[in-house]
Amino acid sequence: MSTDFKPIKEGKVREIYDNGDSLILVATDRISCFDVILNNTVTKKGTVLTQMSKFWFDMTEDILPNHMISVDVNDMPEFFRKPEFTGNSMMVKKLNMLPVECIVRGYITGSGWASYRKDGTVCGIRLPEGLKESDKLPEAIYTPSTKAEIGDHDENISYEQSVKYLEERFPGKGEEYASKLRDYTLALYKKCADYALTKGIIIADTKFEFGLDENGNIVVGDEMLTPDSSRFWPAEGYEPGHAQPSFDKQFARDWLKSNEGHDWTLPQDIVDKTIEKYLQAYKLLTGKEL
Repeated sequence: MSTDFKPIKEGKVREIYDNGDSLILVATDRISCFDVILNNTVTKKGTVLTQMSKFWFDMTEDILPNHMISVDVNDMPEFFRKPEFTGNSMMVKKLNMLPVECIVRGYITGSGWASYRKDGTVCGIRLPEGLKESDKLPEAIYTPSTKAEIGDHDENISYEQSVKYLEERFPGKGEEYASKLRDYTLALYKKCADYALTKGIIIADTKFEFGLDENGNIVVGDEMLTPDSSRFWPAEGYEPGHAQPSFDKQFARDWLKSNEGHDWTLPQDIVDKTIEKYLQAYKLLTGKEL
């Protein structure tokens, strides 16, 4: 007999189910922009997020372990062996999550570009003069933020503040955890961005989340290098000096920005273009169709 499961936590896009000694993360087809859940659903989006995370988790195991156990619903309780959970669900180890969003920027864009134009810095890091929008940075920079509850915005903090923030929550471990988060974030980004470039995709920036496993080791958790957590640009036609087209929610974001009174609802053609971009990115990176 199949036990019913209820999510123990619902995020903007994902649902988390407790499976005893593991969790099951389900990426729904919801889409959020500017921290608001839109009224549309984007078919297959959840599957792209889950399968893309799996692809990167497999590729980066040599840098550090991750929380993935399986994406096969046959390894999960019977409740999950249904079409709506197939492809978009991942069974993962339970971790004690570290409450820092680990953001890495390889190119200057978005809020980073706005900040640089104002005072030449991004999250307190001074950058060379004369950069243009979308320029590649001399080296990738690590700009952590605090993890907000639903409805709140994440807050950018400096590396030094991240040490203090972690020390308050894990006494005696602040410096160790903060430096490992920074080093792992930069190492993961370098390996994956270098690979993506060979497939025609620039990963302009991304964010990782990490947690502690039962032995106190740092492990990659959450999702990894998906179009929801990253800015993917086509390498073909890349040209600094303006915003770049992208393989992510930028279509949806741009439409919302330029259409007032939208009531957080996208027209269907914008939804279709959005999923087309997600699927295209998946195919370029993995060589597979979904």
